[in-house]
Amino acid sequence: MDGDLDYRWIAHPTQRIVTGRVVRLLDGYPRELRIGQPVLVAVVTAAAVMGLLLLAARALLPTGGAGARRSWKELRKGPEFLVTPMRLRDSDNRLCEVELHGHLPQSALHPSDWVQVTLRPQDPDLPPRVERIVNLTTGQLLRPRHITLWSHLGPPLLIQATLGALLTLAAAALIVLA
Repeated sequence: MDGDLDYRWIAHPTQRIVTGRVVRLLDGYPRELRIGQPVLVAVVTAAAVMGLLLLAARALLPTGGAGARRSWKELRKGPEFLVTPMRLRDSDNRLCEVELHGHLPQSALHPSDWVQVTLRPQDPDLPPRVERIVNLTTGQLLRPRHITLWSHLGPPLLIQATLGALLTLAAAALIVLA
């Protein structure tokens, strides 16, 4: 198919929208999502405020055990998501490489499909990431979904952090008003 192509000449597209033909979907591999420590510290600190209040309430009221808690190390280590490199031949007949992050239905893309991809730049040494794909051959609109910081932290921790932040703000307002 494209076995005799010299892949040193594969370009990273610079346009936001690229129209072309799918040449090849390469094998996917996992990549870890980086978690910024300041964001994580803020969320865990706010959740700890509410956690202390809940701990005091559990001491006074007999209730069931607490749910499983994740350690700092587990929260700091970002989740892995699937990265699938995709090679396109654009409308100027240049071979381009982009990355799909997350999952798509297996039958959504095939080599030789005409597609229009909307791209988002990443690090300078990485190909751009696909935000959405319009498969012009089948008429499908595809949006690859991948994990985010917020889905990694999870609703229970985020709700607890929100309540802790609100409690801290309320206590600060009472101190200022008093």
